[in-house]
Amino acid sequence: MPVRFDHAEHVQTVAAHGSAAASSPVAASWRRCLTLHGLSPEEARTPWRLSEAEFRQARHRSSALIEEARGEIDRLFATVGKAGCCLLLTDENGIALERRGAAGDDRDFRGVGLWSGTVWGEASVGTNGIGTALADERAVVILRDQHFLSRNTGLSCTTAPIRDHTGRVAAAIDISTCRDDANEMTMSILSQAVRDAAARIEAGLFRRAFSAARILLVPVDGKAAPALLAVDRDDLVLGATRAARQVLGLDDRRIATGVAASDLLHEDRTVEGRELDDAERAALRRVLTRAGGNVSQAADLLGISRATLYRKMKKLSVN
Repeated sequence: MPVRFDHAEHVQTVAAHGSAAASSPVAASWRRCLTLHGLSPEEARTPWRLSEAEFRQARHRSSALIEEARGEIDRLFATVGKAGCCLLLTDENGIALERRGAAGDDRDFRGVGLWSGTVWGEASVGTNGIGTALADERAVVILRDQHFLSRNTGLSCTTAPIRDHTGRVAAAIDISTCRDDANEMTMSILSQAVRDAAARIEAGLFRRAFSAARILLVPVDGKAAPALLAVDRDDLVLGATRAARQVLGLDDRRIATGVAASDLLHEDRTVEGRELDDAERAALRRVLTRAGGNVSQAADLLGISRATLYRKMKKLSVN
């Protein structure tokens, strides 16, 4: 007689072993759900649901995200919607802001709570694609019995986080299915589609945040996430995506103090079609940035006297 698999007991056993949690992201999530959030896998709980007023406020806070992501969600749903998949766009708290699903599948997805206005953070429903991707800040695939709650083991999900213009996780995009034939290969293909969509949304949010700046693509190998720099007219970096920050060793403090894009990219930047004063102003600002604002040191780097440098700064309105 076959032994019946007890999902709740399995979750409890695995999560109790610290070594399993250390080696497996899913086990680590199960452990968080038990110890941090106080959940039990056998609970018959559904996702928290916002009131209409709370949902309107959440959408208002994320209006730029929704506007930027809407086209990507529509394109992605046009590809996978007929295969019994549901798409969700959430904010950083796992609140489902936008949803796409075929009418014929609505009953199944509404039954598990994959609906606008629900909350899919780990604290709400345990290990799941959205909540775990947001908690781990990375793309994940959660197959059926990898979910924490036994009631969600009919779901398979793949989710990718979306970062804002400062590199912080601001949202997530998810594809979920209730199909019994969803396997690892299928979900792997869907995972790539989700990650690609997240990358395009992230790049759009970055360009939107720095609409007046020049956007540079940082050459990197094997990076799915967009590695972009926002640069002002004098070649100083105004912002960088998470991928660019990782590759170039940038953080908020370094960007705030001023760093030249040409220094980061090891390029000799030429200026075409500018007035000579603009080119000279940019050069002075770059040297001053390298010197940490020390005029004497900047003058030494330029091979001119401090008085001459002060005159040039005054002439070119360089502070």
